[in-house]
Amino acid sequence: MHDAEEYGGKAVALGIAARHSLPVPAGMALPAELVAGTMRDGDAPAAVEAVRALARALPAPLAVRSSVVGEDGARTSFAGQHLTVLNVTEPDAVAQAVARVGASAHSPSALAYRRSWGVSRPPRCGVVLQHLVDPVAAGVLFSRHPVSGADELVVEAAWGLGTVVGEGLVVPDRFRLDPDGRLLDRVVGRKDRAVVARPGGGTLVVEVAAERAGRPCLGTAELTALADLARRCDEVFGGPSDVEWAWTPDGLSLLQRRPVRLPAR
Repeated sequence: MHDAEEYGGKAVALGIAARHSLPVPAGMALPAELVAGTMRDGDAPAAVEAVRALARALPAPLAVRSSVVGEDGARTSFAGQHLTVLNVTEPDAVAQAVARVGASAHSPSALAYRRSWGVSRPPRCGVVLQHLVDPVAAGVLFSRHPVSGADELVVEAAWGLGTVVGEGLVVPDRFRLDPDGRLLDRVVGRKDRAVVARPGGGTLVVEVAAERAGRPCLGTAELTALADLARRCDEVFGGPSDVEWAWTPDGLSLLQRRPVRLPAR
């Protein structure tokens, strides 16, 4: 998984994180050529069977995530531009999801985004198959302030799967921490909805009780663990980190890592 030209930056970053014993869920990377094969009429049967076989080797349910070649680099980020399919339970459905994720790299919006960044070459999309954890809370973490560039940690969190934060479905809790993990500021959001795994596959949006919606979804122990994860990511990757994470009863999971693009000075 060293070759970002075959597997994409997201997959390579997760492989590096796993080799350094960061808490990455079980998974594997599919190269861009295999993903493309699932979308080509002539190659599809063999490619689909290969994906099915790989899916059988992983613990279900799975998240099927894009890993487009050239995304999540030091200059550009394609966060949110490509499809992610969550809670996929059967090998046939995994193969279908891989083809859908690959096709999303060629959508009009994704192609327009590439052009806006001056990326002219045709997209090549690898895919990450990753065991889907069942989180109490999830969200994003920046090891440097993404707007001001200040040397502090910023955490956004909500109940359930992190999709609810990434898609802006709620006002998440927001925490600022100093580099040692001490709380500087906390603003409790209104987390009145959560995205959860649907029995049998897929996800659904559920209402959150008013008392829970207005309660912080992270405490001292969780924030301490997130600060430690930020420090370890920065050490491994040699720079500030933008992390997607999930908190389960078993602890913290690292779902994605990309570099923080600091503001120009």
